[in-house]
Amino acid sequence: MTIDLKQDFFELFALPRDYSIDRPLLENRYREIQRAVHPDKFVNASDQERRVSMQQATLVNEAYETLIDPIERGRYLLSLTGITLDEESRSTQDIEFLGEQMELRESLAEIHTQAEPLAELDKMSATMNVRMSAMESELATRLQQSDTDEAIDLILKMQFYSKLQIEISELEADLEDELYG
Repeated sequence: MTIDLKQDFFELFALPRDYSIDRPLLENRYREIQRAVHPDKFVNASDQERRVSMQQATLVNEAYETLIDPIERGRYLLSLTGITLDEESRSTQDIEFLGEQMELRESLAEIHTQAEPLAELDKMSATMNVRMSAMESELATRLQQSDTDEAIDLILKMQFYSKLQIEISELEADLEDELYG
């Protein structure tokens, strides 16, 4: 199997160029393609064939990681329309959301003072999952409608929630170590 290194990630996996994807289909196609191009299959091949295999396997991995992640998939779809999202220089201008960010960060910082900190972290995590799911649905709609400004804003918000989910998981692990050590 030869892969065109210039095709977009959706073409690579023979998926429609859409935010909503069939995850099981993506995973199956990823495994199929990876089996065909994996460098282990080319151990006895020429240097050039091994190099091409490595390039193809790298591209397949990058494409899969991009499409399986909701935030990266949104960013990638925007990039296909010529929009590069530089989160370092951009932030949501939604004042209500920014205020909510501050409240969530304060709640996280004060979690040790709660009677049941692990239960509170579970609630926060569940809330983040519900919000992320709602934003993913909204992002799919905005991308279909080519509402790029709103799509960008949603991606920026999703990045915040994703980072917060990581912090919640890390704090939960720390608390479990302290409590059950």
